[in-house]
Amino acid sequence: MLKILFMGTPDFAEASLEKLYNAGLEIVGVVTNPDKQKGRGMKFAESDVKKFAVEKNLKLFQPKKVKENDEFINNIKKLKPDIICVVAYGKILPKGILEIPEKGCINLHASLLPKYRGAAPIQWAVLNGDKITGVSTMYMNEKMDEGDIILQEEVQIGEYETTGELWDRLKVIGADLLLKTINEIEKGTAKRIKQGEDFSLAPMLNKQMAKIDFTKNMQEIKNKVCGLNPIMGAYVIYEGKKIKLWKVEMLENSKADEILGEKVEDKEARNYSSCK
Repeated sequence: MLKILFMGTPDFAEASLEKLYNAGLEIVGVVTNPDKQKGRGMKFAESDVKKFAVEKNLKLFQPKKVKENDEFINNIKKLKPDIICVVAYGKILPKGILEIPEKGCINLHASLLPKYRGAAPIQWAVLNGDKITGVSTMYMNEKMDEGDIILQEEVQIGEYETTGELWDRLKVIGADLLLKTINEIEKGTAKRIKQGEDFSLAPMLNKQMAKIDFTKNMQEIKNKVCGLNPIMGAYVIYEGKKIKLWKVEMLENSKADEILGEKVEDKEARNYSSCK
């Protein structure tokens, strides 16, 4: 049986860790980010991965950094993992760690690579109004999400599906794909598919993008509302007040006129009324 070191942080990663644990795989250690201060009280909060590791009494590491951290790297070497599984860990691994496991380091990424390399692939798929996305497993290298693909699974995105809803679906589908990948690596049947050069990026989101621009068409407005739910929420300023929108419905122009009781000629007003 392969010895596995797992690296991850949020609930998306915890779903994979739980899947591997319940499958009876040998998890020799778990690495997650340090506890962070959150909320108005600035209390320290544990990651979902840490909570699971503590509950199951798994060996836990929470290094502040992984690059140029000889103590941490030596501790990982002592565990002698055959494979390192990385899921939404949040740090790029240095060569010193990538070279440790004999079977390599593999990553579960929430897109159909090479599309949406980067930190926010689920969010950008919804923000861009994509109809299809998916999950990929790949062998890791020193560059961001550029390694050879092992397996992929395609997923349809619902018309009004939010980032949060898609996230919850993909974390389950991704966990299954990760387990399948490990099994294929152990059997020696795992493929290595080179990524093409036709890639796109999925950078971190920023608060400035949350304000709705009603000169945009209603499809774009709908995508923004769905894409920023529940991360930060899209918003409008109405009578001097900031109002966040979590759900919208696109209406035909005639239906919008019926609701308003009048014809709307102005483009900005038209899109405001047609995306309620």
